[in-house]
Amino acid sequence: MSDNLNVVQVGTGKMSIEYTKVLNELVENFEVIGRGEKSANEFERETSKRPIVGGIKKYLENSTKKPTHAIVAVSVEELARVTMELLKNGVKNILVEKPAGLNLRELLELEIESKKQEANMFVGYNRRFYSSVDKARSIIEEDNGVSSFHFEFTEWSHIIKDLNKPKTVKEQWFFANSTHVVDLAFFLGGFPVNLSPLNSGEGNLDWHPIASTFVGSGSTNKGALFSYHSNWESAGRWGIEIMTKKRRLIFRPMEQLHVQNIGSNQVEKVDIDDSLDMDFKPGLYNQVKAFLYGDQKEKLLSISSHKKITEEVYSKMIFIQS
Repeated sequence: MSDNLNVVQVGTGKMSIEYTKVLNELVENFEVIGRGEKSANEFERETSKRPIVGGIKKYLENSTKKPTHAIVAVSVEELARVTMELLKNGVKNILVEKPAGLNLRELLELEIESKKQEANMFVGYNRRFYSSVDKARSIIEEDNGVSSFHFEFTEWSHIIKDLNKPKTVKEQWFFANSTHVVDLAFFLGGFPVNLSPLNSGEGNLDWHPIASTFVGSGSTNKGALFSYHSNWESAGRWGIEIMTKKRRLIFRPMEQLHVQNIGSNQVEKVDIDDSLDMDFKPGLYNQVKAFLYGDQKEKLLSISSHKKITEEVYSKMIFIQS
């Protein structure tokens, strides 16, 4: 695509590599900002693109042209700091990987600064842009809305406990990772207006001592009832089931859509055009396109909406530091 955008991508990790694959298709030129030579060398081997080393602060101090758009894909514990640096330097359009910060305080600070700078800031929940989700949304509209839904965000503790992640990130794993599922469920079913959560298993997991099992129910502003269940000490996987008055829509795995029609026991896979989800990390191409060019921009999650649901919903489902 031909454009006059000045795009920078901050970060050289695995997610940054995925963003680079998309940006190579969507913009003529962009720059990648990293910190050290070692990570820059590894990134270049994977992408054939050489990052500018030294970090975002040094880059902004030395740059003669302010970025029009920035994508932040650094480690979770660095998301808020890097994003704040961009905001304070007048970058007006920012897409930051979820969850944008480690706690409510960081989200509030980012929301305040983005309003102060009159910036457009969005949080990257790429599953909103899955081809399976697009198809489900059209079915939901055809069926006159969601009547109820259920979701599961079980995490595999036997894997997570050994991940090379900071203790602070593992303790906030629901917020840092599981909200991919929860965000999508409420994106389809509506914003919760009533919620009754229950947790158990305090101290059972060394890496996540707050709790290990989570159940709850409630209703949304679209008139739908919902429930959820997740046991991080047992078997399970991510999944969402959406009920309309005509059928059940099943996301398990989330990249695929299966349908059970009313009056039938048969569950059928829905044929969808998921070529972009096959060529790139699922959902990422259309998410970046929406951010840069405004296509389907209504699906992007603003920092204010993210802070609101974190404060009013996520913090009730599982304790999130304030």
